Amino acid sequence: MLILRPARFSDLPAIEHLAVSAGNQLTTLPNNRDHLAELINSTQQSLGKHVSQPSQQSYHFVLEDTDSAEILGISGIEASVGASSPFYSFRCDALEHQSPELQIKNTIATLTLCRDYEGSSRLCTFFLASSALPGYALQLLSLARLMFIGQHPQRFNQRLILELQGVVDDNRESPFWQALGQHFFNMDFKRANYLTGINNKGFIADLMPRHPVYVPLLSTGAQTAMGQVRPDMLAVESLLKSVGFSQQGYISIFDGGPTLEANTNQISAIKQQFSCALVIGSASAQTSLQRFLVTNNRLQDFCCISTKLDPNNPVLTESQAKQLNLTAGDTLYLLALNTPI
Repeated sequence: MLILRPARFSDLPAIEHLAVSAGNQLTTLPNNRDHLAELINSTQQSLGKHVSQPSQQSYHFVLEDTDSAEILGISGIEASVGASSPFYSFRCDALEHQSPELQIKNTIATLTLCRDYEGSSRLCTFFLASSALPGYALQLLSLARLMFIGQHPQRFNQRLILELQGVVDDNRESPFWQALGQHFFNMDFKRANYLTGINNKGFIADLMPRHPVYVPLLSTGAQTAMGQVRPDMLAVESLLKSVGFSQQGYISIFDGGPTLEANTNQISAIKQQFSCALVIGSASAQTSLQRFLVTNNRLQDFCCISTKLDPNNPVLTESQAKQLNLTAGDTLYLLALNTPI
């Protein structure tokens, strides 16, 4: 059975393995043991705190196969970006140049370094170890954390964002970084990504150009990459857009990948989850079952599974209830999945 739960200190070796597999392509998942240990520590500390408003808390969850005890993925939430250091993005703007004498007017696309998203909550650190896993594994790893946000709204801001990884070439180099960032730092994209992950984004962003960058001066490859997501993240982008996220003209300062945003009040995975009392019984033999995400509505012991249920009479098996640390009559939350995955 696949289950999503908060990261524990015993998961550190497995999370290190995920970081190696990610190949330093995730800024928030660098191959650095101290950073990954702090990632787990922050999760445990945040879950143990009474929180009335979001600040420097962060929460990371792992996807575990309970049959093999293997950790297959990781995903996280940052409660408030910019709480401890600046959070930068490029805003896609335009400047108008005109000459009344020549009767010429040109509108030029620009990139403006900004901190518009500071204070937002952020989805981060999404990594699934294998594309061969069942489709619902992606839903479980990504959407269960939205259910967590909906069940503990005081811990998060209403504005929720995420940065999707931008395109890279066959050498895992970013055309956007090569055209812009590397000229300011004299290092390759992988090194910049790693340093940012262990030192915070402000470490590099402080050196980015403070004046608008004229997009036509960038290479064709860089311009094409702007706002485009890496091919292996297309399924994640599609899933999040299907629940209410959209692109509003912001991109990553490193690889030019798109930033998606949504208001938590408008995210279907938050709005449409519902609670009920747990009923334990035998697995239904019906053929018209629907897939659900099911959580136990806890904080420190939060966990979520994916299973097929009768939407009119949701019943969990004894084994499923045990995985969720629930007994008959306890409150659980369900989210119906509309996709056929």
